[in-house]
Amino acid sequence: MNLDSIYQDLGISSQVLEFGKKIEKELKERFDRIDETAEYNQMKVLKAMQDARVSDIHFAATTGYGYNDLGRDVLEDVYARAFHAESALVRPQLVSGTHALHIALSGNLRPGDELLSPVGKPYDTLEEVIGIRDSAGSLKEYGVTYRQVDLLPDGSFDYEGIARALGERTRLVTIQRSKGYDTRPTLSVDQIGQLISFIKKLRPDVICMVDNCYGEFVERTEPTDVGADMMVGSLIKNPGGGLAPVGGYIVGRKDCIDRASFRLTAPGLGKEVGASLGLNQQMFQGFFLAPSVVAGALKSAIFAANIYENLGFSVVPDKNQSRHDIIQAVTFGSPEGVIAFCRGIQAAAPVDSFVVPEPWDMPGYDAPVIMAAGAFVQGSSIELSADGPIKEPYAVYFQGGLTWWHGKAGVLKSLQSLVEAGIVRL
Repeated sequence: MNLDSIYQDLGISSQVLEFGKKIEKELKERFDRIDETAEYNQMKVLKAMQDARVSDIHFAATTGYGYNDLGRDVLEDVYARAFHAESALVRPQLVSGTHALHIALSGNLRPGDELLSPVGKPYDTLEEVIGIRDSAGSLKEYGVTYRQVDLLPDGSFDYEGIARALGERTRLVTIQRSKGYDTRPTLSVDQIGQLISFIKKLRPDVICMVDNCYGEFVERTEPTDVGADMMVGSLIKNPGGGLAPVGGYIVGRKDCIDRASFRLTAPGLGKEVGASLGLNQQMFQGFFLAPSVVAGALKSAIFAANIYENLGFSVVPDKNQSRHDIIQAVTFGSPEGVIAFCRGIQAAAPVDSFVVPEPWDMPGYDAPVIMAAGAFVQGSSIELSADGPIKEPYAVYFQGGLTWWHGKAGVLKSLQSLVEAGIVRL
């Protein structure tokens, strides 16, 4: 049986397959550049693991309090070295990216402080953490105020507005690298560095934190290379490499990480407790594989951008723009387009391919959300997945793929679903 026959057995028509082949041929040089970045990042991670003297003894499980968990401590050393930071907190007890951000924020903010976002509204699930939408236990309830400065219409920073917003009570600036459920451009590491430099010139004492979710290993540098005091992310996204079953990380300045650790566990205990529960090997190995997994996801996103822009849909980033995270936004302008796309992605999954996703009222969101993710790890968005809120402009957000070939199949299957729904004609 030849390859085309296997694709057809997966429900992808010859017409869709041929359309995809034409697109793929045009991307070879760009894919080669992605592989060069992946090689650079792979060597960076390898050097960090060797310098930290990782050994199989560090894969041993601990329970209870987790005192003297050598593997946990060495894993955190690896993250700190790879991301050129002073310290790191890498724990299965950080249950999501939102949780890691909450710990970083609440550990470093005090009553009377002000939190500033100079890149507009943060991701939906942070609204209740901050108190933009009222919620029990929010930063607002603890006396932390919030201010934001929106990006300019062209997606650039409003430096004049930021300068005005930086007040005496501003303690921490949060910079979201990726777009969230928005169609703005993702921020490059260079742009983040320019923003941090501007803020530090005005207020050297302000903590600059970067939400790095979906951005790790896309570029050769990370926000901690350009002045970020803290960088935060999820292990079921890029740095977990598809193997970490849970977890989050916070890396950066030692004093900032220490304060975050006191919030995660308890004052006085900090990083000294927290059993790794036998998960260290998956976390080490996932981090080691992450550069190559991210490269596959990046190729899948670029393939999707080229497919859908060529069909006349608005995509962010567009098919030629530089990439700074693994997310591809496609605006369909109708609920039916978002739903058909997600159903195609679900049908391409290795797990739960038979499930038909439907929009539902997920906690933390202000509109029904549809999610497609037939993943080995529940909710893992480094695996092939797509999601989006059922509200205008009716955009879907596609990401992941543990291998390029699976990502490619997912994009083709999404197109097949749209063709069968009568939304796309080839």
